[in-house]
Amino acid sequence: MGNEAETIIKAEDVTDPKYGTKPSDRPAGEYISHGVINLDKTAGPTSHEVAAWVKKIMHLESIGHGEP
Repeated sequence: MGNEAETIIKAEDVTDPKYGTKPSDRPAGEYISHGVINLDKTAGPTSHEVAAWVKKIMHLESIGHGEP
């Protein structure tokens, strides 16, 4: 027997769309309207540079960033 994981589903259900959507199905505009963009910055540009680029691209008045 290998290291295979078994997925056990106890129950399945459908959620009413008026209560939201799965993150994988959510359009980018919905993330933006709620005020959070989770961005995995690559090495190179500083966090301040990336924040400035997002601010310019999204035509935002203000923007902030945090570091782990």
